[in-house]
Amino acid sequence: MSEKIVINEVGLRDGLQMQPVFVPTARKLELARALREAGIHSFEVSSFVSPKAVPQMADAADVFAGLPALAGVDYWALVANEKGYERAIEAGAGKVGLVLSVTETMNRRNINKSVDESAAEYTRILDRCARDRVQNRVYLAVAFACPYEGKTPAETVVEWTDRMLTAGAGEIALADTIGAGAPAQCEDLLALLLRHWPAERFALHLHDTRAMALTLAWIGAQHGVRKFDSSIGGLGGCPFAPGAAGNVATEDLAFMFEASGFDTGVDMAGLRRAVGVAEAITGLTLGGRVTRFLQSREPDTH
Repeated sequence: MSEKIVINEVGLRDGLQMQPVFVPTARKLELARALREAGIHSFEVSSFVSPKAVPQMADAADVFAGLPALAGVDYWALVANEKGYERAIEAGAGKVGLVLSVTETMNRRNINKSVDESAAEYTRILDRCARDRVQNRVYLAVAFACPYEGKTPAETVVEWTDRMLTAGAGEIALADTIGAGAPAQCEDLLALLLRHWPAERFALHLHDTRAMALTLAWIGAQHGVRKFDSSIGGLGGCPFAPGAAGNVATEDLAFMFEASGFDTGVDMAGLRRAVGVAEAITGLTLGGRVTRFLQSREPDTH
């Protein structure tokens, strides 16, 4: 039996958050349905943050309310503080992600707090997760490089991994927020982290700014990582990280792993249809690097 790769689809949140035109709730739910039909079973649905800061996420509670409860399908909410956590739980989210930027400048630009201040609040949230039996993950943003402070020292990532796991984090998602990670850096960082913790405690969240995302994902898989974030059609970017391009495309990630003998559980034709939905709701031309190849294999209907 092939080893399982879990693809966590972040297109609904990370993918849409920078879109200048608001995508109605019904269209977001349409995209979620298309992705489920393609075999995606894990979603980062929305973020419970200030609508003034991220207007696209203003309907987070409505999106959660419109999602069907399905066995084996996970819906995640992103929160940045205790108020956001309370809103997420009230909306019915049973899984939450917390984003901690590991550099001072980025964390202040992102949520207007020092890293220590955020860590203290997240420790309280993680305590509440334990009491409320809410699954959680902590994203370590700019784990490879910061747009303001440059390359992130691996020792900094190790320090914050230790602090967040000790505080009760269920898993750590290493985020290449601006897509500046390099293969050798990824090798070294994972080797250092895996001296202390097992690979199943980690996920990778990769952006494809410099065309390195698939390479970094493969390195992660070779080190035993089995959870990866991606966005349909390569949608995405961070409003607080200049130069951040879209996330690694879900179709590229799935194709690479399926071609390499892993089981992602997704249907490539279904993903192509989901890309079409994403294009329709955003007005953008989307698609990963494998798009032309997949198009060449589609039957000619003319």
